[in-house]
Amino acid sequence: MSLFFKHRKRFCVPFAFITGASGTLAFSPYGFWPAAIFSLSGLLGITLNLSVRQASWLGFIWGLGFFGVGINWIYVCIAQYSGLPKLVNILLIVILTNYMALYPMFFTILLVRLWPYFNCFRLALGAPTLWSVTEFLRARILTGFPWLEFGYSQIDGPLKGVAPLFGVQTITFLLVMISGLIIFALLQRQKLALMSGLIIPILFYPLCSLRWYQSQSWRTVSISLVQGNIPQSIKWERNQIASTLEVYLQKTLSVLGKSKIVIWPESAIPDSEITQSDFLTQLDKQLRKNNTNLITGIIDARSSSYGKNYFNSIILLGGPVPYQYPSKERYDKHHLVPFGEIVPFANLLRPLAPMFNLPMSSLTQGPYQQPQLQAAGIKLTAVICYEIIFGNQVRDNFRPDTDFLLTVSNDAWFGNSIGPWQHLQMARMRSLELGRPLLRSTNNGITAVISASGTVQAQLPQFTRGILNVCVTPTTGMTLYAQLGSWPIWIIIILTGLVAFVLDRYRNFN
Repeated sequence: MSLFFKHRKRFCVPFAFITGASGTLAFSPYGFWPAAIFSLSGLLGITLNLSVRQASWLGFIWGLGFFGVGINWIYVCIAQYSGLPKLVNILLIVILTNYMALYPMFFTILLVRLWPYFNCFRLALGAPTLWSVTEFLRARILTGFPWLEFGYSQIDGPLKGVAPLFGVQTITFLLVMISGLIIFALLQRQKLALMSGLIIPILFYPLCSLRWYQSQSWRTVSISLVQGNIPQSIKWERNQIASTLEVYLQKTLSVLGKSKIVIWPESAIPDSEITQSDFLTQLDKQLRKNNTNLITGIIDARSSSYGKNYFNSIILLGGPVPYQYPSKERYDKHHLVPFGEIVPFANLLRPLAPMFNLPMSSLTQGPYQQPQLQAAGIKLTAVICYEIIFGNQVRDNFRPDTDFLLTVSNDAWFGNSIGPWQHLQMARMRSLELGRPLLRSTNNGITAVISASGTVQAQLPQFTRGILNVCVTPTTGMTLYAQLGSWPIWIIIILTGLVAFVLDRYRNFN
């Protein structure tokens, strides 16, 4: 161990950056889940026996590597749609990356202050506790951005069976614990600690074979998900609305009467619902005549005392009650994307750049909890795009009689990047946590149907115009996470932190 600390200063900064960047390999599309343990172990190891200032700096560098590589896909959106010079676009992504890096920096500050000495209590108990706290803050401050939480990277790993018990946060907690045990074992040459770290995935692996749900094969339903592949550059142009509607309409007519449910993606109709009411009414009649239901994304403009409020909505057509605006069968997006769907300090920022005047950048928030959608006798818990990464929101809207989860999205903003693949991976975790199939309809990919076990049942290739026809079987039953939510793991986290703190102080005073 002394040799490690003697030579560490020569390479600590590049090592912190490299181990941070390597964490991206654990996530889709790469899917090398052990990279999560390597990345976290690097952070825990490099910040040992340092002052608060030194450790915080290395935590920040690690965060720059992790988020700089892991969310670089945001640059695609900024570069294409901001309307700003390239240097300014780069500056914006640098600011975002630096902000995200503050969270691992805060983690290392707390870790060194509360557990200043190198021991097992710090690495195996204190670190997972504090990491959970800083991830909790990251998911809530400034509306939250819990992208790249390490637990998601284990959707195909040996710890995936933990998700139906206590959710993705528990997997993240275990990953940090495993990493801490491995670092302690390597530096102290402790075989017991190494075995403990390696045995945790082995102990939890049998949970992967447990099924918390029961399939209802007699209720299997035929579903068609339409992927329009409308270029983002023309999606919101007024003269393109008719051709966009024609794309979706023709795809739908080909399965009319064959599929019970047809799903169009987020804002597939790039116009206000009231403006398109005649089109929707006629389409509704045709759908009802052929006993097919349609779920589509659309923009809803509602009058208020302050003018019009715009909502990113999902509506249902073809139901038992004829469509008439405003129909009750709808879902309004609650968790809006900062600077994308809602602009803080709008009066100040909008004059600065076209980026802050993008279509759908002045939306109104829907309620946190909303009724389920019902189509063809199927009950769906719905969210739109970005919301699927907020597990608590999905779980709080989930009901015991939910048949499917539903998410509609438009990841065309992010081009041919890793962003849509990471987005799909997080959607898969929602299915696993709640034990329900998930239907995911997108504009240009990745349109997919995910089974209740979190595996992809069927999907369309990206950047293609097509329709995914699949038979999906509803499931019933409640996972432990669906019943209890996150509070059991937070009791464990708090108790773990208290035990680690007390044992560390007792050890140091004796």
